[in-house]
Amino acid sequence: VQLVESGGGLVQPGGSLRLSCVASGITFNDYTMGWIRQAPGKALEWISGISRSGHDTHYATAVKGQATISRDNAKNTVNLQVNSAKPDDTGVYYCATALRDETRDGSRWYADKYWGKGTQVTVS
Repeated sequence: VQLVESGGGLVQPGGSLRLSCVASGITFNDYTMGWIRQAPGKALEWISGISRSGHDTHYATAVKGQATISRDNAKNTVNLQVNSAKPDDTGVYYCATALRDETRDGSRWYADKYWGKGTQVTVS
């Protein structure tokens, strides 16, 4: 199984970035997918997820209204568009397979077992 992220780099504050992740070795449309980031010196942070069909999406509060997740099952690709980038968006961005649990308090999304190696995003 391979998940390979691309699209990272240096972005000016207020700019946009588009990250992509191509999956191989899995039946892509069998998997919920997600993006996770790790800012320098901080813990991993779940930021967004998308259901197998692409119909349902989830965003962490930190990126709600700023990020858009999408997927193309024909191309085994999941994308993350981030607009109005801020220095706090700096970090390594990982794509991963994900899970979603339905609880009394709503859906809980989290990363599962397959991860990419990450792509560095620097907003400065």
